[in-house]
Amino acid sequence: MRMRDFGRTGRQVSEIGFGAWAIGAAWGEVNDEEALAALHAALDSGVNFIDTADVYGDGHSEQLIAKVVKERGGTRPFIATKAGRRLPEQTVAGYSAENLSNYIERSLKNLQTDTLDLVQLHCPPTDLYYHPEVFERLDTLVEQGKISNYGVSVERIEEALKALEYPGIVSVQIIFNAFRQRPAERFFGLAKEKKTAIIARVPLASGLLSGKFKRDTKFAENDHRQFNRNGEAFDVGETFSGVPYEKGLDAVEKVRPLVSGDTTMAKFALRWILMFDAVTVAIPGARNPEQARLNAEAVELAPLTTDTMDKIREIYQQDIKPYVHQRW
Repeated sequence: MRMRDFGRTGRQVSEIGFGAWAIGAAWGEVNDEEALAALHAALDSGVNFIDTADVYGDGHSEQLIAKVVKERGGTRPFIATKAGRRLPEQTVAGYSAENLSNYIERSLKNLQTDTLDLVQLHCPPTDLYYHPEVFERLDTLVEQGKISNYGVSVERIEEALKALEYPGIVSVQIIFNAFRQRPAERFFGLAKEKKTAIIARVPLASGLLSGKFKRDTKFAENDHRQFNRNGEAFDVGETFSGVPYEKGLDAVEKVRPLVSGDTTMAKFALRWILMFDAVTVAIPGARNPEQARLNAEAVELAPLTTDTMDKIREIYQQDIKPYVHQRW
């Protein structure tokens, strides 16, 4: 497993991390035994970065991670969690010092630790980025020793760019994959200048880029790929990266011939992300050990050729860009 510097923190993290949304909730039925095995498999493969949130299964994802860390002992992985989506309504006022402190205390308990490695504001409203006092509250939590670092998870490029203005923000988590390429245009370069870590989430476009789905694929009622297809529950960009499902399937078939040898489309899609040196870590999810191991193997693929990268860009321009580029 190769490592990359996590921004200005002095920490190094694996190029492939573990996205722990799927083991918490909203991806169909959760099997705790498989989820725990998946976490162990990822860590056995050299993964040392786990991304979770306090709302994933109402804290269940954090608790599973704590269980695995306790079972393994030894060096603790870098664990990033998020706060803010417990609010009944997303308002700037909701990110009060009291609320943030309460969320942090809950995550500390769930993760069974005295200090959180990284807390990310969990896709807060855009207007929050124009309120410096919110970030001053996070600075206070750092001073109190409750958190070591803080960052943000964003929906929009506007938010990502604004976040770079705050010196305390060490990382920005953003959707980035072959079907969501806009972050690479301007944001990546500025983040590199600021030495801000970039966490690439939804790296497989909710599984679209695995190449395993068809038009008649059925998703469980409690899977966001069913209940949030049109943004009914949260930002539609989180589901299939905002790409209309059928359009995404058509584009996937154009990507498929570019995948050579015995590799999988999923590993190919992850390797594409790692071609961008501004990205610190990609965080695919895994609900079983095999998925976790295959995700980690993406780092072993040879760099993609310039011709392949150009063809992926062309597919994006022709088939995907009109649906997503200016929305986020």
